[in-house]
Amino acid sequence: MLNRILKILEYSRYFSLPMTVLSWLIIFVYSVSASGNKFYGLIALAGICFVHLGTNLLDDFFDYKYLMKRLDFDKESYLKNSQKTKCRYLISGLLSETQLLSIICVFFAIGSLCGLYLFLKCGIGIIYFALAGALIALLYPLCSRVCMSEIMVALAYGPVLFGGVYYVMTNTYSKEVLILSIPSTIITVVLLYIHTVMDYEFDLNEGKKTIANRFDSQLDSLVVLKALLITAYLSVIFVCIQDIADWQVFLVFLTIPLAVDLYKSMLMFSNNPEDMPAKRWYHFPMENWEKLQERNETPFMMRMYQSRNLMIYFSLFMTLGLIFSLLV
Repeated sequence: MLNRILKILEYSRYFSLPMTVLSWLIIFVYSVSASGNKFYGLIALAGICFVHLGTNLLDDFFDYKYLMKRLDFDKESYLKNSQKTKCRYLISGLLSETQLLSIICVFFAIGSLCGLYLFLKCGIGIIYFALAGALIALLYPLCSRVCMSEIMVALAYGPVLFGGVYYVMTNTYSKEVLILSIPSTIITVVLLYIHTVMDYEFDLNEGKKTIANRFDSQLDSLVVLKALLITAYLSVIFVCIQDIADWQVFLVFLTIPLAVDLYKSMLMFSNNPEDMPAKRWYHFPMENWEKLQERNETPFMMRMYQSRNLMIYFSLFMTLGLIFSLLV
């Protein structure tokens, strides 16, 4: 049973959960400083995490259905491609469509139960955030095909997550938390954008329109990555200018070398997808590395881990900055 649960989590791309947990942690700490209810914040985290995993699987389901309709789809060729890890478990028969839909329903049901509990405790305001989150989850598979996936992620990890968690913990709305969400939201969007850059050719072949493949090449598309990274760090200054946090949040600038390292790594990938940067101690954590090497998935996952870990360290330093500013 435990092994099966771990497999389901792997299919759900659990490695992306730090995006959710650490975004939540920032607004959780901020809400605690406003005398927010910690228990309600933890319930919100549980619900958000299950919706996140369910959305990942739902996106896989729609991608799989699209692939099955293509007359030129070659199952063997797809499974041999080390870069395309999505839908692999469906195409190889490790999980049936019925089983996948059942798991999605379970994940969304748990998320809904958390939402129901918070509705009973916090009032109708939570419904607005829950409906927005549900709409994003359902529309994301479609939006990912029309250059809107980054926008949907920004809405989910900005106004919906920050606004919703702050509301359930304090029972109030706040425009300040929307500004506070900007830096971590942009860094989260970076993770998705890097995925679409690496999937440049595959998304084109599958009929997906992404911001990355609107450019003439992967290399050209990196101008957006550079702009996102620069804006993320500049927005931290804006948070301080608005007097939402104190100078201690400038701790996030310690992650700038990781951002530069990530950008250089993507330059290398754009020139040759098989090239691997040297694996350094500061790239930690990179779980299941041996298994990834066996599958020849390390070039792809190296960049995914780099972008995810940048988000982890960025959010942790942002959180520490908020805590230190409260102690002063």
